[in-house]
Amino acid sequence: MTPVIPQDPDALKQFLTREVTALRTAARRDAGVRLDHGPAAGAEQDGEPAPACPCGTGEGPGHACGDAAEGHDPWACVCATLPAIPVSAALLVPVRDEDGHTVDFMVRAGNHVRSAQWLDAPDRQIGRRLLEVQPGAAASGLIGALVGVLSGGRALQAYAVDYTEQRGDGLHRTRLLYDAASCGDQVLATWRPARNRTEMLSLDAQYIASMGWGTWDLLSGDTHWSEGLHAIFRTEERRPLSLAELCDAVLLDDVPRFSRMLVALLDGEEPAGSEIRFSVLGEIRTLHLVGHPVIARDCVPWAVHLIARDLTAQVRSRQRLAATRRQTERLREEAAAERRVAAALREALLPSHSVELAQAGLSVAAAYLPAETDAAVGGDRYKCRLLPDGRILLAIGDACGHGLSAVARMAQQRHALAGLAHAPGTHAGQLTTWLNELLCGDPAAETATGIIGHIDKERNLRWACAGHPAPLLLRDGQASELSTDHRGPLFGMLPGHEYATATVPLRPGDLVLLYTDGMVERRDEDINQGIDALRRVLVSCAGLSAQDTMDRIMSAFTPEDNEDDTCLVAVRLG
Repeated sequence: MTPVIPQDPDALKQFLTREVTALRTAARRDAGVRLDHGPAAGAEQDGEPAPACPCGTGEGPGHACGDAAEGHDPWACVCATLPAIPVSAALLVPVRDEDGHTVDFMVRAGNHVRSAQWLDAPDRQIGRRLLEVQPGAAASGLIGALVGVLSGGRALQAYAVDYTEQRGDGLHRTRLLYDAASCGDQVLATWRPARNRTEMLSLDAQYIASMGWGTWDLLSGDTHWSEGLHAIFRTEERRPLSLAELCDAVLLDDVPRFSRMLVALLDGEEPAGSEIRFSVLGEIRTLHLVGHPVIARDCVPWAVHLIARDLTAQVRSRQRLAATRRQTERLREEAAAERRVAAALREALLPSHSVELAQAGLSVAAAYLPAETDAAVGGDRYKCRLLPDGRILLAIGDACGHGLSAVARMAQQRHALAGLAHAPGTHAGQLTTWLNELLCGDPAAETATGIIGHIDKERNLRWACAGHPAPLLLRDGQASELSTDHRGPLFGMLPGHEYATATVPLRPGDLVLLYTDGMVERRDEDINQGIDALRRVLVSCAGLSAQDTMDRIMSAFTPEDNEDDTCLVAVRLG
């Protein structure tokens, strides 16, 4: 029959109570029973108690200590047992001053066990005062504690002493635990290191692995925890949690999982390890629990072992990693969406070249390289189109920044230019001036550079410049920069500025190359060097069409060379 798994702490505690009660009832049936006896026969004679041995461990003349009245030393029994004690042990005799106050103790007998390598064994201290052989005893409070044993009669149990001593090879310190009891007017004391090497290694292992273990005796109700488990649950030593208290600490969602483990243990099974969360002083801690039942010959478990490893740090790291992954995925999705938007904008904002331009005797080629490899478009723009009055509008610009914010500014400027360009009778200087006023009047706008020009029916290029690199003219196998003496400030920099124009007569076969500064600017390199490099490549394109010229230029400059958005427009007159 499949056991019913408790689903809440109260049901789980009721289940534990029933199981432990049944276990104890079954154990009592076969348990041996100790009978309480009255005084042994012959213990009293004529209503008087038999004389007791001064050592306190036997009665009557048949005891090994003999009769003190016959001159036998009753303390020889006590002294003879000291070598059998596995820790440092000594019989101490009080040393009193003139007023009868105990000020020290003399070592009457001792065994051969050292509590530390640098401390003498008690049998080497016999006949000497305690403050002589253990000079740090007074400062550590040991003398006062031993005096209290004599005066109050209450034994010491695991009395902790931080013992420090100056020796020839330097300072030494150890932590000792003392147990002591009065024997008449003397004191029997034992002491041991607070932790031996094995215990220290165990503690180090528990600390390094963030683990601990505990044992719950189901018959007696005794519970024993390692220091590592106390550290995990933030409990005081000697105050381990019972199984019922442990049930109350489990998070409600994890109670069924903890219940399955306890049910299996009480059935004598070894369940698989499980991660269970506990509330420890208001903090949620995740533990990996492994259980083991202690089974008697009747196949009934009488104790439960649990080993716990604290996984809280790892769980939190996993949670942070998962959050980082989610954020990364979200950023990746946003970047993909931005690329899709940018691609759509590229199609809308960077036009193809119309058949009308070819009919007007111009071949046009353009190229665009965004600085961000994931972007399809940036802040650079160009425009080349036939206007209703027969002129050809030729423009290029560079908005500050990268990404969609730069795209938005580029689109604003491009559409503004498209609208202004249709005003009848306007020239390039007026268009540049109006566009500058638009940017200066917008508090959210940033600066930009640009060239705006017209090629009229007589093949004259009349152009204005707002802080932009000069176009290159390829003519008769020679490439040169157009003069920029009329160049004005950047767009959005100086409101009210009137931009001037320059006119360049063009001939059949001429090729005009407009470009943005991303093509010629390099880190730690003068911009004139970049312009010279571009001019040398352009010279090698003599006689080529606009598209062939653009292809050769693009093959001469790798994308890694571009540190900013780059846009180029080549116009060749047929």
